[in-house]
Amino acid sequence: MLYLILLYAIQAALIVHVIRTGRNFIWIWVLVLLPFGIGALAYLAVEILPDLFRSRAAQRTARGFRRAMDPGATLRRYENEARVTGNVASRQRYAEELCRHQRYDEAIAQYSQALTGLYEHDPNLMLGLAQARFGKGDARAARATLDELIARNPDFRSPPGHLLYARSLEAEGNVAKALEEYRVLAPAYPGAEASVRYAQLLKGQGQLAEAQRVARELLEQARIAPAHYRRAQREWLDAARAIL
Repeated sequence: MLYLILLYAIQAALIVHVIRTGRNFIWIWVLVLLPFGIGALAYLAVEILPDLFRSRAAQRTARGFRRAMDPGATLRRYENEARVTGNVASRQRYAEELCRHQRYDEAIAQYSQALTGLYEHDPNLMLGLAQARFGKGDARAARATLDELIARNPDFRSPPGHLLYARSLEAEGNVAKALEEYRVLAPAYPGAEASVRYAQLLKGQGQLAEAQRVARELLEQARIAPAHYRRAQREWLDAARAIL
């Protein structure tokens, strides 16, 4: 009996903590509806321990739990910031988060509003607009935006932008040009994606021997790379093995 009383007292204290500190009220339901140990441990891990330790690992864990508990929290915060301030930085953050939620039309609108005045040809905003247009499925518009970006900002360099350009060409059906862009990009790209996409396109064009050469070189480089690289690139490395 004393044990149950103690558990309920802890649960009540955590609920009070949720209310007094302004935490998301979803936590109250978590604490009430889930088995005591699970709900309490989740709340401690996400909301209390990070405040105590302030470590990067704890903060990453907390962000992951928060996204799982309330996936739209960051989007709502950025939306409010963009509405209140209306400045370019807040619109860019909001547009990037909209893209993560696959709300591409809204992201395009935010980027278009940001690309005015002094920021009319800002390369990072133009790249974001191209990414939103590609995500929407409009590869032609994405490639056209990147062409304009290059024309307006000839010194701008972006591996993700270069990869997006190659993917846009591929999606448009301009295979020869896409292969050339992938060939140039793949050796220097910071990750395995460019090489794998290059090999996959080669294979799709019937150039299996060359595709396998690209995949083998990638896997050999990954073999001597740090373990954290192999973990981060596991999905693409598996795709490379599938080509062999």
